[in-house]
Amino acid sequence: MSDELVIRRAVSADAGAIGQIYDEAAATGTATFATGPHPAAERRAWLAARGERAPVWCAELGGAVVAWSALAPFSHRTWYAGVAEYTVYVAEAVHGRGIGGAMLRAMIREAPSFGYWKLVGMILPENAAGLALARGAGFREVGTHRAHGRRDGEWRDVTILERHVEQPA
Repeated sequence: MSDELVIRRAVSADAGAIGQIYDEAAATGTATFATGPHPAAERRAWLAARGERAPVWCAELGGAVVAWSALAPFSHRTWYAGVAEYTVYVAEAVHGRGIGGAMLRAMIREAPSFGYWKLVGMILPENAAGLALARGAGFREVGTHRAHGRRDGEWRDVTILERHVEQPA
């Protein structure tokens, strides 16, 4: 078993690990508006339904999936075709080991191959680790959407961050 981090495209067999990591993050109340559970069957369907421009990656450490990340089109409007929203989730057991940063840097490198010139993050203001991750990867804060969504009946804000990954044509 190797301690080398391997980042690769997600496959259906990763669905259980993706769901567990997502549920762990959701339980914190600061990482996502989503609540669990996200069982393997639901995550398999989610993976299968994602389009060509909505890739998902997994990070393996010692043969186990310890993180996942994804890109998704920001909007269906054609003028935003080059903008993607990104997401990164890391298993709590491996927080602080640089895995989130490696995942985000990999997405930044890969995004132009999917036609994206800009990545956008929408992060809950209480998610200090997520904000630090984005800023450390060169994202800049562009504002806050007030009362953007509800979680557990409570209105929550989101901080918007952006980074150009390729100059627009």
